[in-house]
Amino acid sequence: MLAVSLGVAWLLLGPLCLWLLVRGRAGERVGAVVALALLEGGTIAMSDIHPAMPPAHAVAAHVEPSCDGRVPVPRSAKVGREIVLTWPAAPHECQAAEAVVRTQGRKMLVWLYEGPSIGRRVSVLTVRHQRVFTLPVRVDGGRAVLSVPMRGKPHDVLTDGRTGRRIPEHSPQAA
Repeated sequence: MLAVSLGVAWLLLGPLCLWLLVRGRAGERVGAVVALALLEGGTIAMSDIHPAMPPAHAVAAHVEPSCDGRVPVPRSAKVGREIVLTWPAAPHECQAAEAVVRTQGRKMLVWLYEGPSIGRRVSVLTVRHQRVFTLPVRVDGGRAVLSVPMRGKPHDVLTDGRTGRRIPEHSPQAA
């Protein structure tokens, strides 16, 4: 509580003392200097009472990442009420992925990114006139599955935004 009182005193008396030093008469200037000296003395005494905490030493530990940041390439897609994208699952598949969807004529361009910091930072995928989704990834039989809640038109051609290659439709063998 003493530290708060000292802080409030600095906030109130500091500007007043400076104003009196510039605009005040001789007696007011002496009073301002004495007040500033007392505030400074109180601050020094306060630091002796409550010494600053020494910095904590950082300890580096080897921690396995929960997943590897990567750029998955969709192997198949299904357009319907939502767009369902699949790709081969990695050994440390992330639980979430970022998908950017952009329409360009009849093409529906899709960019994907996986990483441990998805959802805790600003999107790395930036394109004008897009929709960015952060979605959960399901692993099903060695395949990673991502459902994008965006309705596609039947004539839309799903295309990988990085390569420009068409993403094949789901086939019965891939399901």
